[in-house]
Amino acid sequence: MKTTNPLNKGWVFFWTAVILLWAKTYYALQTAFTLDIENGAQQFILILTPISSILFFFSFAFFFSPKRRNKAFMTIYFLMSFILYANVVYYRFFNDYITLPVLMQYKNFGDLGGSAQSLMHVSDVLYWVDFVLLIAWLVAKKTNPTMHFKKRTVAMLFASSIGFAAVNLSMAEVQRPELLVRTFDRAKLVKLLGIYNYHIYDSVMTAKTSSHRVLADSNELVDVLNYVNSQQGKMGAHGEFFGKAEGKNIVLVSLESTQNFVIDRELNGQEITPFLNDLKDDSFYFSNFYHNTGQGKTSDAEFIIDNSLYGLPRGAVYTTNANNEYNATPEIVKEHGYTPVSFHGNHASFWNRDVMYQNLGYDEFYSKKYYDVTDENSVNYGLKDIPFFEQSMPLLKELDKPYYAKFITMTNHYPYIMNSEDMKMIDPADTGDGSVDRYFQTVRYEDESIKRFFELMKEQGEYEDSIFILYGDHYGISENHNRAMSEILDKEITPFEHTQLQKVPLIIHIPGMEGKEMDTVGGEIDLKPTILSLLGIEEENDVQFGTDLFKEDRESKTIFRDGSVVTDDYVYAAEGDHCYDKSTGEEVDGEACTPLKKDAQTELNYSDKVVYGDLLRFLDEKQNQNTEK
Repeated sequence: MKTTNPLNKGWVFFWTAVILLWAKTYYALQTAFTLDIENGAQQFILILTPISSILFFFSFAFFFSPKRRNKAFMTIYFLMSFILYANVVYYRFFNDYITLPVLMQYKNFGDLGGSAQSLMHVSDVLYWVDFVLLIAWLVAKKTNPTMHFKKRTVAMLFASSIGFAAVNLSMAEVQRPELLVRTFDRAKLVKLLGIYNYHIYDSVMTAKTSSHRVLADSNELVDVLNYVNSQQGKMGAHGEFFGKAEGKNIVLVSLESTQNFVIDRELNGQEITPFLNDLKDDSFYFSNFYHNTGQGKTSDAEFIIDNSLYGLPRGAVYTTNANNEYNATPEIVKEHGYTPVSFHGNHASFWNRDVMYQNLGYDEFYSKKYYDVTDENSVNYGLKDIPFFEQSMPLLKELDKPYYAKFITMTNHYPYIMNSEDMKMIDPADTGDGSVDRYFQTVRYEDESIKRFFELMKEQGEYEDSIFILYGDHYGISENHNRAMSEILDKEITPFEHTQLQKVPLIIHIPGMEGKEMDTVGGEIDLKPTILSLLGIEEENDVQFGTDLFKEDRESKTIFRDGSVVTDDYVYAAEGDHCYDKSTGEEVDGEACTPLKKDAQTELNYSDKVVYGDLLRFLDEKQNQNTEK
C-alpha cells in the first residue's frame, strides 16, 4: 500500500525542492530587486510570499500519473525558475517587472543581440544550479524518488497554499491599503505579494482589460470627451505660434535614450553634446520637458507623440492594441496634403511597427530593408546613426512635399557599445559602472550624427522649408545605476532627483525664427497639439490629453505613467509616495500633492479607457451626431 510518510524518498525530494525554490526566490527578492523594505513586517512578508505560490503550483504535479509525475513536477519547477530569472534580467535594465503584455513583444527578443547578453552575468548560474541538482537526483537510478500521495494530502497542500496566500494578502493590505487597485505600482505589488503572486495578479488584470473592448460603448467616449473638453476649455483658443509653420515640412528626430542632464554638461573638460548645445540656443528649447513612457519605451514615445494618449500601465500599445482605431497626427496631416513617413534602420517588425504604422496613417516605413546594413556600419539593434542619416537623404528627397518625416535613432541604446573609433569622440566617465561610463560616448556620437543630419539637410536644400522637432524618447540610465549617477551629478539621487532625471531634451528648431528657452513644464503628451497648432490645424472633438506647449495660459504640468506628477510648484513621486517643493527639492507635507495624485489617476484612467475600449472607433459617430444637431 502506498503511503504519504513524509520521510519516504518522494516526499523528501518534494520538500527539498520547495525549500530550494523558496531560498532562491528569497535570495532574488533581497539581492536582484530594489524593494525598499520599510519595516520588520515587510521583511516577514518577503519571507512568506513565495510559499503560497510554490505549494500551489507544485501540487498540480500530483494530478499526473506516477509515471509522468516527476516530469510534470520538474516542468513546473523550471517554469517558475524561468519566470524568476527572466524578471531578474529584465529588471537590470528596465528597473521594472515583466507583465503579460510585455511577453507579447517576443518578436523583439531576437533583435536584442548584445543588449540582452550584457544583462546576463556569470553569477546567474546560481539561479539554475538547484534545477540541475534536482534533475541529477531524479535520473540517479538507485535513488529515483516517486512522489506517492493520497487525495487528502494534495487537498491539504492546496489548502495550505491558500492559507498562506490569505495571510500574505491580509498583511499586505495593512502595509498598503487598496493594494490591488494600485495596478500602476508594480514595485509594491512584488514587494507585498511576491514575484509569483504578482504574475497571477497581472494575468487576471490582463484578462480583465482584454474584455474592455467587447463591453465598451459610445457613452464611455462621451465621458472622455467631456473631460478633455473641460480641460481644454480652461485655455484660450490658440497658442502664440498657431499657423507659424503652415505648409512647412515637419521633421521629427527621436533621440534614443537621451536624458536632458547631458545638455550643456562637460565630462573631463569636453562637451558631451556640442552640436545640440549650439542648436538649442538658436531654437525653442524646453528645459522642463519630461518623457511620459511606460514599459513600451521608444514605442510608447512614438504612440504618445502621435496620439496625445498615454501608453498603457502594462505592456506596449504597439503590440497589444495595434488594430485599434486612432486619430493620429500622420493621418491628420495627410488630410492636409502632407506625406507622412518614418525612417528606422531596424527590422520593420520590431515593436510591431509594420502593423501599427499603417493604422496610424503613415504612407511609408523605411525600415532596414531600404538600407545597406553591414557589420561595419551597424551596432546592437541596427544601422549606426551617421550612416542612417546619410542613407536616408535620397529617400527623403523623393518624397512629395510637404512631408511629415520621423527619424528614429538607435546607436545610443543600452548597453552603449560601439567600435573603438566611434568611441574616441569623448573619453568615458570613470565611475566604475560600465553602462554609465560608456553612455556619454554614445551620446557624443549621437550628437555628431545630428550635426551631420543638419549638414545634409542644408546641402540637399531641405533645411529652409522644414521645422525640426528633436526629442529624447525615454531615460537611458535607470535607478539601478544611482550610485554612479550620484558621482556624475555630485548629489544623492533621491526620489526627487530621480524624477528630475526623467527630463529629456525637446528642441523645436524653425529656420529664420529667433530661439528662446521655454520653462513651461510639459511632456511628450503635448507634442501632437503643439505640432498641429504650428501647422494651423484645428481638430475639434479629438481626444488629446496634451496641450499646445506655446500656449501662455496652459497648465504647466505633466503626468508620468506611474502616476507621478510635475508642476511648476511641486513634484509628486508615486514610488514611495513622496511630495516635494520643486524649487528646493525639499520634501513637504503630502497634502500638497493630494490633488495632483487624484487628477493624475483620473487622466490616466480616461486614457486607458480609450485604448482598452478602442473608443475612438465611436468618434465619427459622435461627430455625425454633433453635425446633425
